[in-house]
Amino acid sequence: MTYTIGIAGGTGSGKTTIAENLVGKFGAHEVTLIAFDNYYHDLSNLSIEERTKNNFDHPRALEVELLIKHLTVLRKGVAIDRPIYNFATHTREEKTVRLEPTPVIVVEGILTLAYPELLPLFDMKIFVDTEADVRFIRRLRRDTAERGRTIESVLKQYQDTVRPMHLEFVEPSKRVADIIIPEGYNDPSLHMLISTVKEHIHS
Repeated sequence: MTYTIGIAGGTGSGKTTIAENLVGKFGAHEVTLIAFDNYYHDLSNLSIEERTKNNFDHPRALEVELLIKHLTVLRKGVAIDRPIYNFATHTREEKTVRLEPTPVIVVEGILTLAYPELLPLFDMKIFVDTEADVRFIRRLRRDTAERGRTIESVLKQYQDTVRPMHLEFVEPSKRVADIIIPEGYNDPSLHMLISTVKEHIHS
């Protein structure tokens, strides 16, 4: 039976690192990783100026209905075609990525635990808790190096939407987590996570 894990946490908290480490430890044939970021709504119908003004940190920015559909299908043993989001243009690519069902599915994203309708699909809910200044520095490096953003645009977005939405939606979602993993990946909670995944892979 498929075991599904939801990993949330603020921007730059390290949730992607934890999720990718699970895939690296057990292999893509055992653990399927879904980045919730790829489910942002396609904004190709808007001008570039309008796209950049969108609040990407609000739950409405993500197509949670499609993720729910995909998770439901994967849990039934059927492959999905996961969208690819282009963060430079704020649009979805025409091509998709085929994901096959595996014993363990991991979904990671800042708002993964913020949707009541999504929570029942997770067998384990994890929140990665990292100090705000550390998260901001990581986001600044990532967005300028990988997503084609300027320092000024990252600062403005952080002040206008990232921090307010974190306080309103991301931080409160910690209350529904089964496990809270603090900064530092040698924490006992991480070892428990690895043990749980191993158990379900070999069950």
